[in-house]
Amino acid sequence: MQLGQIVIDSADPTQLAGFYAGVIGRPVADGGNPFMAQIHGDGAFPSLMFLAVPEPRTGKNRLHLDLVSDDFQAAAERAIGLGATKVGEFEEYGTAWVTLADPEGNVFDIGRPH
Repeated sequence: MQLGQIVIDSADPTQLAGFYAGVIGRPVADGGNPFMAQIHGDGAFPSLMFLAVPEPRTGKNRLHLDLVSDDFQAAAERAIGLGATKVGEFEEYGTAWVTLADPEGNVFDIGRPH
C-alpha cells in the first residue's frame, strides 16, 4: 500500500491549486480543468489533487496539511500574502506553528520541523 495523493474538495480547484502551489513552491500540473487540478509530488512531498464539489466546507477540517519550514514564520507570512488568513500561533509539545485558513476556509499549519 502506498499513498497516491491527498485530495482536497474545493469550490474552485484551479484557484485553490494555484494558492497551494505558491505556498509550497511547486507548479500546478498541466491538464487541469474546472473540475480538477493537481500538484504532483516528488517522493518527499505527496501529490495534491483538488476536486470541485458543489457544497461549501462546513465545520472543522477532520484532516489538515501540516507543513514545516526552517523559517516557518516567513513561510506563514508568504501564505498570508497569497490569500491565507491567520487563525493563531501556537507553541506546544516542543514545537511551534502557525495555523492558517486557505482562501476557501480549509485550515492548515506551517510549523518548525520536529
